Amino acid sequence: MEKRGAKYHRGRLGEALREEIETIVEGELGDPRIGLASVTAVEMAEDGRSARVLISIEGNDAECQQSLEGLTAAVGYIRHEVADRLHLRRAPELYFQLDRSEKFKARIDDLLKRTKKRK
Repeated sequence: MEKRGAKYHRGRLGEALREEIETIVEGELGDPRIGLASVTAVEMAEDGRSARVLISIEGNDAECQQSLEGLTAAVGYIRHEVADRLHLRRAPELYFQLDRSEKFKARIDDLLKRTKKRK
């Protein structure tokens, strides 16, 4: 059973990480592989040592894969900057993952519209 305070701390830290990582990705990385990307969420592990960063990237699958490779290559710089800005002793390990929820949402909306037309 986890303490209530630890759960809220993890949530606040996740939101702070999301804001800082989004600032770094949007403005400070000069890698040409990284396209138009935005951080949608950061999910912290229970122990706080790792975090999964969900990224929404505009473009086709090849551009998305290139952007993920660029972000993975810059993970050391991002961790260092986040630790420095948030005054963390140990920055969590960051794992970037493509967020496909918007595409799923659009597909579901399209299917719902089709079923309404049939009725």
